[in-house]
Amino acid sequence: MSRFSPLNWPVVRQLRSGDPFGRDVNTQSQKSKDKHGRTVEADRVVQSVCPYCAVGCSQRVYVKDDRVIQVEGDPDSPISRGRLCPKGSASEQLINSATRLTKIKYRAPHSTEWQDLDEDTAMEMISDRFLEARRNGWQDVDDEGRALNRTMGIAGLGGATLDNEENYLIKKLFTAAGAIQLENQARI
Repeated sequence: MSRFSPLNWPVVRQLRSGDPFGRDVNTQSQKSKDKHGRTVEADRVVQSVCPYCAVGCSQRVYVKDDRVIQVEGDPDSPISRGRLCPKGSASEQLINSATRLTKIKYRAPHSTEWQDLDEDTAMEMISDRFLEARRNGWQDVDDEGRALNRTMGIAGLGGATLDNEENYLIKKLFTAAGAIQLENQARI
């Protein structure tokens, strides 16, 4: 049969095959049949959690050649049942963005330039500043001599993207450090 034969038109094919509503394979072109999803090409699938809010929607991250090629909702998740909001669906763009920072940046006081820091140096700077602020704001007793054992030099602000367990551990850390000013973004 000629490629341009009227007998090869989709409407004629579906009527000839007894598929008047066009729900069978007769309505597909060869181009459509040859297409496949990009997730088929993935080397592996990694389980993840959406980074945007505290709902905790599960994601399937498809990786090919150590690069993320697709992010989809996980249908096995009891939380999201395979669905993602528009931001969660766009997670692949967040990961593969050309403008995404992949190094720790630091700008010294009164400087106009950013410099790259290695992870160990950055962690040392953060811990040193945390301990110094705790030490400088420490209060043993109040004006009447009552024991306080607290610091007013540090405070904690938890994020809504953290789950209950993470927020619980952060609360325990700051409480053990003597901080009393603890808040969470979800409450504000």
